[in-house]
Amino acid sequence: MIWLAILGTSITMVTFIIQLFLVLRDEQLAPAALLESLRSTIHAGNYQEAWEICRANKAYIALVLGGALERVGRGKEAVETALIEHGLREAQVLKTKNSYLSVIGVVAPMIGLLGTVIGMMGAFAVLGSSGVSDPRLLATRIGEVLMATASGLFIAIPAFIFYYYFRNRATIVLVNADDKLNQLIEDIPFDELGGVRIGENFEAGAGAPVTGAGRSRKVSVALTTNCPVCNGAIQPGQNPCPHCGATLEWA
Repeated sequence: MIWLAILGTSITMVTFIIQLFLVLRDEQLAPAALLESLRSTIHAGNYQEAWEICRANKAYIALVLGGALERVGRGKEAVETALIEHGLREAQVLKTKNSYLSVIGVVAPMIGLLGTVIGMMGAFAVLGSSGVSDPRLLATRIGEVLMATASGLFIAIPAFIFYYYFRNRATIVLVNADDKLNQLIEDIPFDELGGVRIGENFEAGAGAPVTGAGRSRKVSVALTTNCPVCNGAIQPGQNPCPHCGATLEWA
């Protein structure tokens, strides 16, 4: 039973190590193709489209930036706060996987020690009941049970080594990803986007506008006072949009 527990612990350790090697990479947290897509849409002022790209992607930068874009209309400080909040949450998810290696490093020697204690109890029980004429037999039996402790340490040592390695690696890749996130938002004209709403409620209002050619949009005076491009608050008849510069065709 003890040996099965040690084997299971070793398999679990190897599984987590492989997963962390695959996950804690710059390309995994901030894929180049995703970065370029977000950069182009944000540069064009298509913040709703950028949010939709983030929502459809599970990479770290997408999960963090998606929540931050929903606060674009509240100003730069609100967006930066959202980046920090969502970044801490997603970073904790990544670091939780690594914490299991620390648990394995603590538990594995205990399992091995338990096996040794049980084996020693059995060895001395035999010695007490029947005696041992040759001390070498007892020494051999004790040597066998000590293998359990050695096996536990054999698992615990690499578990702790990889735990500290991945902890440092996580810090590096997260810092790199956060730098890229800050670069994505640094050119957003927050002063021009007051009141802009980004996210699931972008098209919640009645009377969805008809799409025109290029950046031209038809807007119904009676049904909306929000730009159909950036969803910023506008006055009926206002043209172009003061937030994103889109040409509006009022119905």
